Amino acid sequence: MKEFKTINDILDFAINAEQNAVDFYTKLANNSENEAMSEVFEQFAKEEKGHKARLLKIKETEAFEFKDEKVTDLKIGDYIVKVDITPDMTYREALILAMKREKSAFKLYSDLSAIAPNTSLQQIFLSLAQEEAKHKLRFEIEYDDYILEEN
Repeated sequence: MKEFKTINDILDFAINAEQNAVDFYTKLANNSENEAMSEVFEQFAKEEKGHKARLLKIKETEAFEFKDEKVTDLKIGDYIVKVDITPDMTYREALILAMKREKSAFKLYSDLSAIAPNTSLQQIFLSLAQEEAKHKLRFEIEYDDYILEEN
């Protein structure tokens, strides 16, 4: 695992991870043959850009406020089978993909928090983990409202 020596190392890592998410969702949007799916992926990319901007602001201003929030986990994404990325993905498959991706990001930041050498770094990682948990919850609620309701 990467060793972080400074808060800027962490922020650079997180900024890069958010940019990777932007690139990932943008690529899916551009490759999607379904207009509705393309719009969904563009929205995901836009949200990730917002997170990147927040991290850049923290890095620039060196101001960081940690709010310890409890984020509900519906665990829907934990029990859904992985889907493959295809140009003609369904909305259901896109939500599954998003849930799985956000769960992985949450786990990464949670694990990094557990090994962070000081409280400041732990809090930054916990904050990032909370953001990813919120994203996963958003996708789980969407899945519950639009996919599970249909069945």
